[in-house]
Amino acid sequence: MKRRDFIRSTAGISVAATTSLVFGNLTTLFSKPSKTLSDEAFDMVAVMNGEADTMFDSAMESMGGMETFVKKGQTVVVKPNIGWDVVPERAANTNPQLVKRIIERCYQAGASEVYVFDYTCDNWTNCYKNSGIESIAKEAGARVVPGNFEKYYREVSIPNGISLKEAKVHELILDSDVFINVPVLKHHSSANISIAMKNLMGIIWDRRWWHRNDLHQCIADFTTWCKPDLNVVDAYRVIMKNGPRGVSDQDVVTYKTQIISSDIVAVDAAAARVFGSDPESVGYIRKAGDMGVGTYKLADLNINRIKL
Repeated sequence: MKRRDFIRSTAGISVAATTSLVFGNLTTLFSKPSKTLSDEAFDMVAVMNGEADTMFDSAMESMGGMETFVKKGQTVVVKPNIGWDVVPERAANTNPQLVKRIIERCYQAGASEVYVFDYTCDNWTNCYKNSGIESIAKEAGARVVPGNFEKYYREVSIPNGISLKEAKVHELILDSDVFINVPVLKHHSSANISIAMKNLMGIIWDRRWWHRNDLHQCIADFTTWCKPDLNVVDAYRVIMKNGPRGVSDQDVVTYKTQIISSDIVAVDAAAARVFGSDPESVGYIRKAGDMGVGTYKLADLNINRIKL
């Protein structure tokens, strides 16, 4: 597994000013130069100022390519956020272009099959269609499958959980070789911020129980059992208020940013900085870090910071 660090900004600013602030407010992060791959492999890559597909390619190049994570003949699950029946510009769901590029790179690395799904909040067929993800994922060769039927879920034990001791998990997560978690960064009314760990709620059936039994602890508990092979945080457009769905285009700020790491705690900590929050103030980030899932201490990580 791996780790790293990143950024900050606020809503209500012009895109040009926001772009400056995203890297400009990362003084503590960017004052320490990135090491080269010959010195030590990167724990995390943070990229800005590009399109979703080109930022992903740039980041993966510095992490050794998709072949580092996907081997020939393996089956892969790509799990975006497809929870809401809104268009891509509203930023409630993962950027479709990013999903497409990840699928393409998985197949180029030799994957035998790539699956895409989410347990949506709104009507699943509308979410898949209007998010733009279903059509573009199929275009890239993925099998897009539903997540809104209990028959696809199997019960697992969470032995290290504090509040959460068991959960029903989608069979693709249990049966596939590689799990790539692709959340979108956004405000969330219950969890404060929705990022990589929160995105895992889309692979479990009985998530309503979590809201009634310490949501932040349940999210942290689940990550003691489920650690994706790669986490790709989409912060191209970010809902800064009224999340998780957002109510209007005015809730959205364009950051053109992406953060990638195998350490789910670290990637969430970095994304929290992008959002403008202290990672330790987000309950599930702090709890998961303290439980040893990963680290939220970004200063300890070797981060490659790329400006395109």
